[in-house]
Amino acid sequence: MLPTMSRAEREAFLADVHVGVLGVDDPRNGGAPLVVPIWYSYAPGETVVVQTGRDSVKARLIRTAGRFSLCVQQEAPPYRYVSVEGPVVHVADPADPADREAIAVRYLGAREAEVYLAATADQLTDDITLRMRPERWRTADFTSFSESVFA
Repeated sequence: MLPTMSRAEREAFLADVHVGVLGVDDPRNGGAPLVVPIWYSYAPGETVVVQTGRDSVKARLIRTAGRFSLCVQQEAPPYRYVSVEGPVVHVADPADPADREAIAVRYLGAREAEVYLAATADQLTDDITLRMRPERWRTADFTSFSESVFA
């Protein structure tokens, strides 16, 4: 059995900066899920926030499914991951500018985010903000092995 994280650990890990991998049911072409990297934001006890193009395949599939999953990982030893899945509880259309700025700053820092936001300002009219309430969590945390295995 894989070592897991406590509630506080998993929420703190999800709140850290990771590129998320969003998954959503895709009944097209045999039904394999659509899985794509995405920037997101999360605060412990809150909703997962993502933004995407209103007319994107991802947005259409999420609207149909009414839910999505997100997986984030630490890509260097000791390996850890959190996967969360749940229903979409709110859609802002068009995208919330404050959420867009917060996500950009989260991933790029204030200075680069300012440049990025200016260069992609048209996305504010094309994007939507989706909020997902975490319902199911899966975790693994190999830090307990780190001293003996990854030293």
